[in-house]
Amino acid sequence: MFDREKDVVRSWPDIPVAPGMRRYKLAKRVIGIILAVGLLLLIWPVFLIVAIMIKIDSPGPIIFKQDRVGQGGRVFTFYKFRSMCAEAEKTRATLLDKNEASGPIFKIQNDPRVTPIGRVLRRYSIDELPQIFNVLKGDMCFVGPRPPLPCEVAKYEDWQFRRLSVVPGITCLWQVSGRSNLSFEDWVLLDLKYIDCRSVWIDVSILLRTIPAVLSGKGAY
Repeated sequence: MFDREKDVVRSWPDIPVAPGMRRYKLAKRVIGIILAVGLLLLIWPVFLIVAIMIKIDSPGPIIFKQDRVGQGGRVFTFYKFRSMCAEAEKTRATLLDKNEASGPIFKIQNDPRVTPIGRVLRRYSIDELPQIFNVLKGDMCFVGPRPPLPCEVAKYEDWQFRRLSVVPGITCLWQVSGRSNLSFEDWVLLDLKYIDCRSVWIDVSILLRTIPAVLSGKGAY
């Protein structure tokens, strides 16, 4: 259902885009590119330091790549700093009975697959930094619903598919409202609230709220 030969796994009817929304999307894309380039120039030493720490900490690649579902159901390659052991994906099935999340999400607060350095990276969302490249590619933006796994989307109820109607983001409304402490249904409801009310100013507000949320590390695992 979600293989790359069928790039779009779910479609929506063509709805005319209001001029205001068209301008918003253009502004968001332009600002996203400028912000992404600026951040890469500013924090490239962080990338280097994290890469060295990951290689020293455990064997395996520095960058973790994974299929995620984006706008309109399009599958794309998602980037993160590796925070788990190299064989983490293969051992996931053995841990399903320990899942602590609701809905189709799989999360364990003390996941044994997470490396020592990985725990620090995940607590402060440093592992998410490579997604800046996803922003440059146009697969993601800075603010929008988080991109789900294909196996999660396969379990969606009909009303939940609307969170795939916009470009996914690095941060979102539920990440600044409790993160993993919220239920999956709360995630979706907050995503839909964002989709209905999104604007440049709301995006800026979420970005600003992301900074203290990340620094606190609350709800991150």
